[in-house]
Parts: sequence; C-alpha cells; structure tokens
Amino acid sequence: MKNKHLYFLLAAALLTGCGGDVPQAVQTSYQTMTISKSDISVPLKYSATLKGTSDVTITPQVSGQLMEVCITEGQQVKKGDVLFRIDSRNAELELESAEANLLAALAQESSAKLEYESNKNLYEKKIVSKYLLDNAENQYKQAQASAAQARAAANRARVNLGFCTITSPVNGVIGSIPVYAGDQVSLGTYLTMVSGNAKMHAEFSVSESVLEERANGEADDSLDNLPDVTFFFKNGSEYPLKGRITSVTGTVDRTTGTLTCKATFPNPDGGLYSGVQGMVVIPFDVQDVMVVPQNAVVRLQSKSLVYKVGADSCAYSTIVETVNFSSERDLIVTKGLEVGDVIVTEGANNLVEGQRVLF
Repeated sequence: MKNKHLYFLLAAALLTGCGGDVPQAVQTSYQTMTISKSDISVPLKYSATLKGTSDVTITPQVSGQLMEVCITEGQQVKKGDVLFRIDSRNAELELESAEANLLAALAQESSAKLEYESNKNLYEKKIVSKYLLDNAENQYKQAQASAAQARAAANRARVNLGFCTITSPVNGVIGSIPVYAGDQVSLGTYLTMVSGNAKMHAEFSVSESVLEERANGEADDSLDNLPDVTFFFKNGSEYPLKGRITSVTGTVDRTTGTLTCKATFPNPDGGLYSGVQGMVVIPFDVQDVMVVPQNAVVRLQSKSLVYKVGADSCAYSTIVETVNFSSERDLIVTKGLEVGDVIVTEGANNLVEGQRVLF
C-alpha cells in the first residue's frame, strides 16, 4: 500500500517538474501541386532483334569434298575474299573435256562453212544444182548450232570450276561455321553466313495506331516524319549512334494488330552484330497532357485515386485514369482531374478522407 502511494507521488513530481503540460497532437504538412498541362516526350519501347542489312547465307553451288576453310568465325571479310575451297579436280577435267569438244565443233563448223561457200560459188556458175547448195547450207547451220552448244558447255564447265572457290559476296562479318575441311558438301549445305554490318537493321513491331498518330502526311513522306530512334542493349547500355525507321510493312498482322518495322543504325566500328537482342526507343512528342508524380496516385484494388484539396483545405479522394509513359517518376492523367486542381503529392498514402491538409 505504501508503494502505491510512492509511485503516485513520483508521478505527480514529474508532472510538476515539466510544468504539467499535456502532449499535443502534431499535424503533418503535405506537399501539393497545382494541375497544369504541358508538352512532353514519351519514350515508346519495343523489343528488337538486330540483323545486317545484307546478311547472306553461304551455300555451295557444286558438290564435292571441302578442301579448305579459309576464314574463322567472327572474322571481318571484304567482298571477293575467299571463304572456302571445294575439290576442283573433277570440275577441271570437265572443263578440259568441254573445251576439247568445242574445238572439234569449231573445226566441223569451219569445214561446213567452206563446203557451203564452195557450193554457193559453183551454183552461181550453174555447175551444181540448187539441191546440193541447200544441203550444204543446212549442214553449215547444223555445224554452227553444234559449235554454239559446245561453247555453252565449256562456259558452264568454266563456271562450275569457279564455284569450287567460294568468295564473299559482301563486306561483313563471318557467322558460325558448322563444317570442316574434309566434309562432303552438296547444293544447299549451310556453310556460314556473312553479315553485311556497315549498317544494321533492328526489327520490331509497332501498333498501327501509334504510327498513324505520328505520321499524318502522305504515305511516301510518313517515315520522314518519324523521329530518330535509340537502341539499348539487354544490359541497359545505350548504343551511341541514332537510327532511323526505314521501312514499315504494308500489311497489319491480324493476330497482333501490329506492323513490322525496321530501324537502320550506322555501324562504322562493327559494334553491332546480327542476332543481338535489345530495345528500340522511339521518342514521341505529346502535347497538352496532365502529368502527376507516381507517388501522388494511391492504388486501391483496381482503382487509382488522388487526393484533391478542396476550398476548406481538406483532402478528398478522386478516381483518376492514368497512363504510364515509361517514366520512373510520373504518370499521365487522362481522366478525373482538371487544370487548376490542387492535389497532394508527398504523403498521399497516409491521408484519410476529409483530413485537413496544411499548406
């Protein structure tokens, strides 16, 4: 019983020592903003895959044993550089045979020509009949045709011999090489790919409505109205050179409602490679939009709310519709607010309906 009295006296002494003041509730200040409209640049992001502007698949045009692989994967090559050599011995023999047949055909043509000219001279002197002249002429024409066929066969054999040495059709970079010296190859065998990398295409899909909103001119001029685009690698790093949208397919994919686009990027240092995946960012200018900080918007299930400050300095929730435009901090409000409205930004998550907001 004495302890209870002691505790009571100690408590009274403490209150007396602090002046007997009772702690008061402290009101919290909130940051606000006044809604206005502004022009912003909205970065639209699309997944993209890089491809050389002149990627060429290398396949042999003759069959045979692969004698030599003259390049390595990732090697830079120029147009005309030798890539592969195929066993050319059979092709050389075929060319020799074709050239020999051509010589024989040319000799036969020459003999037939002499016979025809001789008969023509005799016919003019009325020594031989018209029948003999016509027969000599027909033999000469047949010899000419045989010579033409032999000439074509020799040219074909010469071309086939040239096919045994495979050269690069473009400047570029060598892709994977799945074959080795000694392999038997035939028409259609995949040898490698040469990626023409002076310029690179980034292929991606864009909603038809996006392009229509941006390019309102004639179809031939619409691509000129589009802004420069940026390429980002998967690790988030930015390619330093800007690109341009250079082509849009003429038909819309019925399944996705999108058009396939190509943005072309210069690649003077060869830093871009075919098959690399990343993101193309297109900056679209949007005018007269209301932008609010993301922390001003309170998510409540499927609804988005902001707290609008009334004339009585109290906050009242208002349902809004917003669009995320790839900004880490802001949202575009499309419905629910008017220019001149005052909303709470910092601390909106801590508000309750009708709470007084101190300016």
